[in-house]
Amino acid sequence: MNEFSQIKTFVALVESRSISKAAEKMDIAVSAVSRRLKELESNLGVQLVQRTTRKMHITEAGDKFYRRCGRLLEDFEEAKQEASNTATDISGTLKIAAPLSFGVAHLSPAIAVFMHLHPQIKIDLDMSDRRIDLVEEGLDLAIRIGTLEDSSLMARKLASVRHVVCASPDFFNRYGTPEVPQDLSDMPALCYGNLDQPDTWHYRDKENRPAKVKVPLRMRATNGDALVEAAVAGLGILCEPSFIVHSAVERGVLIPVLMDYQWYAMNIYAVYPQTRHVPARVRAFIDFLVSHFGDTPYWERFLSKDNRDK
Repeated sequence: MNEFSQIKTFVALVESRSISKAAEKMDIAVSAVSRRLKELESNLGVQLVQRTTRKMHITEAGDKFYRRCGRLLEDFEEAKQEASNTATDISGTLKIAAPLSFGVAHLSPAIAVFMHLHPQIKIDLDMSDRRIDLVEEGLDLAIRIGTLEDSSLMARKLASVRHVVCASPDFFNRYGTPEVPQDLSDMPALCYGNLDQPDTWHYRDKENRPAKVKVPLRMRATNGDALVEAAVAGLGILCEPSFIVHSAVERGVLIPVLMDYQWYAMNIYAVYPQTRHVPARVRAFIDFLVSHFGDTPYWERFLSKDNRDK
C-alpha cells in the first residue's frame, strides 16, 4: 500500500473520528482502514492515534501530521484541476490568522465579500494578537501589522497605517489641546500594552527627525478597541492606528491632534510560507485584499488635509 493512500485514509479517519465512518467515506473495509493506519505509523515511527475499545484520540504528533496532510491533499486536488483546465473557480479552505481589532473591523467584512465572489471557498479564521507560527499551525497566511521579523516568510504589502494622537472633546476642555508632542508629558495616557515601552511614544518631527515623548500611563490594555472606549469616556489621550480610531474620529467623539507629526508609521502585510507552489486560493485572496483596501484605505481618508479642513 503506497503512502499517499495511507495519508488519505488517516485524514479521513481524523475528520470522521471513527474507523467505521472513515471506511464508509472511502468505500473500503474497516480492516483496510486499520491496516493502513498501522502501516503509516510504522513508516513514520510514531503513534498518530490512541485507540481504546470505545474511543480514539489523536496524539499531538498525529494532530500536527493531520494539519500538514490536510493541506497537502487540498493542494493536490487544486493541482489536478489546474492541470486538467477544469477549474472554473478557486476552492478549498483558507486558514488565516489576523490581529483581533483589525480582524473584526476590517478583515471580516472583506472576507464576506471574497466568499460571495468565490462560493467554493471555506474560511478558517484565527483572530488574536498572539504571534502565530504559520508552518507549525498549518496556516495559509497571516495578516501582520508593523515590522516584519521572520525572514523565512514571504510578504506582500496590503495597505499603509498611520498612528493618530487623539482624545475626547471633554478631555481637551479639561487639559487643553497639546501644541507640541512634549505637551503630552502632562496628560494622562491610554497605552497599548503589547509595545516594549507602552508609555514612550515615538514620532518624527516636522524635519523628519526621530524623537519620543514619555507619557503618564493611566491605563494599559492589550486591545486597541478597549483604549478607544476609555478615550471616548474622557479618561485619557491615546496614540492608536488609524484603522482603530477612524470611526470615532469621523463621529466627532475623538479629536485628532498633532497631525503635523508622524507617529509610528507602519504597513499591513499578508505573510505566507515560502513554497514552490503558492495555492491559487492564497494568491487570489491576497490580490483581492490589495484591491479591496486600495492605495489609500478608507480608514486613512480622514487624515487628508482636505478632510481635516472641513
